[in-house]
Amino acid sequence: MANRTVKEAKNVHGTNPQYLIEKIIRSRIYDSKYWKEQCFALTAELLVDKAMELRFVGGVYGGNIKPTQFLCLTLKMLQIQPEKDIVVEFIKNEEFKYVRALGAFYLRLTGAALDCYKYLEPLYIDNRKLRRQNRAGQFEIVYMDEYIDELLRNDRVCDIILPRIQKRSILEENNEIEPKVSVLDEDLDDELPSDEEKTDEASRTKENSTSVRRPRRARSKSRSRSRERERRSNQGNNARSRDYYDELEDYDRQRNRVRNRDTQNEDYERRQTSGRQDRERERERQDRDRIRERDRNGDRDRRERERERDRGRHDQRERDSRGERERRRY
Repeated sequence: MANRTVKEAKNVHGTNPQYLIEKIIRSRIYDSKYWKEQCFALTAELLVDKAMELRFVGGVYGGNIKPTQFLCLTLKMLQIQPEKDIVVEFIKNEEFKYVRALGAFYLRLTGAALDCYKYLEPLYIDNRKLRRQNRAGQFEIVYMDEYIDELLRNDRVCDIILPRIQKRSILEENNEIEPKVSVLDEDLDDELPSDEEKTDEASRTKENSTSVRRPRRARSKSRSRSRERERRSNQGNNARSRDYYDELEDYDRQRNRVRNRDTQNEDYERRQTSGRQDRERERERQDRDRIRERDRNGDRDRRERERERDRGRHDQRERDSRGERERRRY
């Protein structure tokens, strides 16, 4: 009863919402301790508190396929099927990044293609870090925009096969969605002059040249000066655009450098932690060996003492019996 989908739930992609997760993973989630203790009788309101306690994302890990808390809460959302407004609030939550990641993952599993592009593409501007647990049980760093890009492009995320959605190009051809506008394109448009500004500038130049009647030679000079001015302005605009692209490349290089440095720091800390753990394990093993050797030596000494005591008792009995025989003889 505790693992059944609610009666009011609707079919998603033509099937039970819980069936979007494979059976083997679903059975592992049902048998997990977190599902039995923390996910029992959860409602949409109580689910928010559990989502705020998340500290990493991930699917399953370990040789016996243990599910993460993130995957357990995802299955719980599929079971109770919260309203779309609640899922949208999850995605728009800027304070708790793992709540946003959970809402985005649930929307990608259950939402239509238009909803996925509408609500997930604005998250490309979120560059916060996320901790993700891989199949080996180790943690790695992933950025929110990379996580959203995996949801929209990859077939499997967090060990779950995602339903197929239409490509964005097809939706744009059918006029079902507006063409994608990048933030970088908007900045570039702000730097470059528009066609209207060029037309106004050309008209003002033409009016200034025709307002004053000068000899033919003077008009030709003014026309050549205006062409020279336009050519210089175009060269300046091209120089500004090149400078802008150079700044973008510098920004990308700086961002990749920071990411690589963070990754190297994580790897260094992981190696330091693993080396410290190895040294502690080696020290514990040596302590156990010393204790075992000491116990072994103690047992050997105790057996020697008992053997000496038994030998003394035997000699004493021999002497007593010999003395008794001597007394009987005399």
